[in-house]
Amino acid sequence: MRQVKLGLWGAEVSELCFGSLAVSPLQGRLTETEGVNVLRYALEQGVNWIDTAEIYDNYKQIASAIKGYPDVLIVSKTYAVSAKEMRLSLEKARTALNRETLDFFLLHEQESALTLRGHAEAWEELMRAKERGIVRWIGISTHAVAGVRAGALQPGLDVIHPILNYQGLGIVDGNLQDMLAAISFASELGIGIYAMKIFGGGHLTHDPKKAVDFVRSIPGVQAMALGMSSREEVDYNLLLLSGKDIPTSLQDKVRHRERKLYIADWCQGCGRCLEACPQGALHLSETVAVVDPEACILCGYCGRVCPHFCLKIV
Repeated sequence: MRQVKLGLWGAEVSELCFGSLAVSPLQGRLTETEGVNVLRYALEQGVNWIDTAEIYDNYKQIASAIKGYPDVLIVSKTYAVSAKEMRLSLEKARTALNRETLDFFLLHEQESALTLRGHAEAWEELMRAKERGIVRWIGISTHAVAGVRAGALQPGLDVIHPILNYQGLGIVDGNLQDMLAAISFASELGIGIYAMKIFGGGHLTHDPKKAVDFVRSIPGVQAMALGMSSREEVDYNLLLLSGKDIPTSLQDKVRHRERKLYIADWCQGCGRCLEACPQGALHLSETVAVVDPEACILCGYCGRVCPHFCLKIV
């Protein structure tokens, strides 16, 4: 597994980061034990960091998976706005992950300088936690061009986790060229960058090599997080990144596995999922939620707010 350095002052990590949303309760594809087994398998193959978030609700799962792997790095994220909320988020992660020191902690889904100002109190608390040695590196995740640019200028920021793929799918403002310019700006400042949604939420899996090669070709992007929910997906992605031939049998198991957002027929049309969708992929039709499959990037964030448990990635 190729090792990379995140930015000028960041960690040494494997080029592939395990995106744990796919094995978390938020997407609900696997049991907790099944998810642990996939995570541990990836660690055994040389993946040495895991991406999660407070809303994924899988700290316990990750803590089980990393037993015996003390050097594995963990990224988590929070929607905390106030200093108190940030302290609670940090302590929750430290306790649940059995870690005195957290590796990476990010503000989740920042869209612009305006949203960062709205989270200023939480960010200041995060910087204080870094000064005290509670967190080693801090940053943001974002689906927005403006988020990358604002994050690059954020005091104390080490890493940005932006959405990036060759069609620009999922960018909530601007276009792909705007995003590339923003990433270039951030990387010139020495910030570490690891990409998300390089397969566009499943829309670009028809040509995975093109998707991987595109991200690898962008100067300043050091790594990528890929969601994996089976050993076969781990094997597939590792072979893809190594440039080795992928057996046809493995391709058949992985590449043609279509996923979609399922909305149960007991939907009450409350509209909460519409507010939670960062892509605007949901709308109400005759008082029930309907998804635009072309816009949906299968993040599963809508499912966490549904009071009737109607939405699930299947």
